[in-house]
Amino acid sequence: MSTFLAGFSLGLSLIFAIGSQNAFILKQGLNQYVFIICLVCALSDAIFISFGVAGFGVIVNKYPEVETIARYGGAIFLTVYGLLSFKSAFTKDHALVAGEQSSGSLIKSVLTCLAFTWLNPHVYLDTVVLLGSISTQYQPDEFYFGLGAVTASFVFFFSLGYGARFLAPLFKRPNAWKVLECAVGIIMLSIALSLVMMA
Repeated sequence: MSTFLAGFSLGLSLIFAIGSQNAFILKQGLNQYVFIICLVCALSDAIFISFGVAGFGVIVNKYPEVETIARYGGAIFLTVYGLLSFKSAFTKDHALVAGEQSSGSLIKSVLTCLAFTWLNPHVYLDTVVLLGSISTQYQPDEFYFGLGAVTASFVFFFSLGYGARFLAPLFKRPNAWKVLECAVGIIMLSIALSLVMMA
């Protein structure tokens, strides 16, 4: 149980900070497809953590170009999405109406979510490399360490996605959406800059 809790607490601390993926989930949680989006994020994290605990972190360390490609690819994606958020903030008037369906399709939402997850090098560094390397300290119980980290991902993503609905009354006002769009844009561009500065 102590090994499980160690994995849970570390996994939760690594994904707790608001990042590009979390900002997207928060925004999506105010709209639709919340369960699917949260499930995609949690399952993706589970895959990364499993690879890390199974020793995939060694491969990433051996071939650093994988991290470089992911870093610049992620920076480009985040820059484009960030600029689109600013464009939306200054050219559109959004208002959340209970039960309203967005114009975005489920496939588009899932693909965007996958891009935020799989093109984010921080995800690889935190889950595959960091959690993978730390799990070796818990041999032969590294499975329970990984299980704790995976559980933390499910708890966090679903709490974030469904917790966003408590903000629904606030986001009935168009100005609140503009603030959210600007905040998302700032987060995206700042993370993109930090990825480039890592070089």
